[in-house]
Amino acid sequence: MMDKKTSGGQKTASPTRRRRVWWIIGIVCTILAIGLGGASWYMLDYALCPDRPTSYDLPRQLARTVQENPQIKPWIDSLQQHHALRDTFVTMPTGERHHAVYVRAPHAKGRVAVLVHGYTDNCMSMIHIASIYGRQGYHLLLPDLHGHGRSEGKAIQMGWKDRLDVLHWTQVAQHMFADPEAETQMVLHGVSMGAATVMSLSGEKLPTYIKCFVEDCGYTSVWDEFSNELAQSFHLPPFPLMYTTSVLCQLRYGWRFGEASPLHQVAKCRLPMLFIHGDKDTYVPFAMLQPLYEAKPQPKEMWVVPGSVHAFSDTATTEIFACQDTLPLPDARPPSPSGGGVSRAPFQGAPRSGGGCNETQFYRPMDIIANLLQPPASLRSAAP
Repeated sequence: MMDKKTSGGQKTASPTRRRRVWWIIGIVCTILAIGLGGASWYMLDYALCPDRPTSYDLPRQLARTVQENPQIKPWIDSLQQHHALRDTFVTMPTGERHHAVYVRAPHAKGRVAVLVHGYTDNCMSMIHIASIYGRQGYHLLLPDLHGHGRSEGKAIQMGWKDRLDVLHWTQVAQHMFADPEAETQMVLHGVSMGAATVMSLSGEKLPTYIKCFVEDCGYTSVWDEFSNELAQSFHLPPFPLMYTTSVLCQLRYGWRFGEASPLHQVAKCRLPMLFIHGDKDTYVPFAMLQPLYEAKPQPKEMWVVPGSVHAFSDTATTEIFACQDTLPLPDARPPSPSGGGVSRAPFQGAPRSGGGCNETQFYRPMDIIANLLQPPASLRSAAP
């Protein structure tokens, strides 16, 4: 059909041509929407429902952790010989059945450590860190997060909904390890996604028996972490895929990437927290440590591990722990924020001699935790 001319002599598109253009635009938009929807579905499954056969194999993970940390083998052998490494199952408020392993200490005096594993791992991936607390006399509880190990669940929750599961586990631990002669002092220690879990929990209303948090290489938010992974693995910007995938996550699992923010949660936390990160970490970028530390009110401490990549600063901890529980002072500490009176001075242990360790000033993670668990000096001086 010919285009029509207006009274001024200008041509106008015929109704048929206009309809054809709109049909083409509609088809293109439909194809783009279907493609973006499919990409969003793929990304969500890629992130939250990955193939993770080793996550369910606890004996294999235990053997691997002991192989990577041979200094803990005598401790593990002793636990197994005395049947001290035990399983427990609980039913979560969601109705799911979750699993944990635990170890009772003979003289814990109320000290309890709850250790939270990372993405696609299971409780046995934390056993080398548990050995540090175990040798210090702590009761130990190592849960399998939702969809990991022997705990029920399909999609990974990236620490956000897991925070409520871990809160339930602290209640289990309080009941399990209650000591009528000592107040419970519970430390929550997480690595990677486990660190994001304990940081996310730290901003909630907490029972009084939780005293301290330790986060090792946790991320600022799920949005930030997924954006980093999208850029590194697929060389894609956040828009539009992050936005559509977050909406899909809300529809399928009831939470959004932006709300899952340890950064926002630590800003509400008034309990002590130790921040740990390797300065060569690119999986959870080292740059995420600074905003997390600055957002957290006092009391807090920081330990930067020079040369450590993602989730390997704990290996340095266990290796040095075997060498008289000490760790060299780091040189690569981020600069102190301007104002606020935040101290970055590391907590220093006394110089050591012998035992194969250098006779220099040392930095001791367990000393930091003990220091953070102490009441403020004003309260100590006021005590009778």
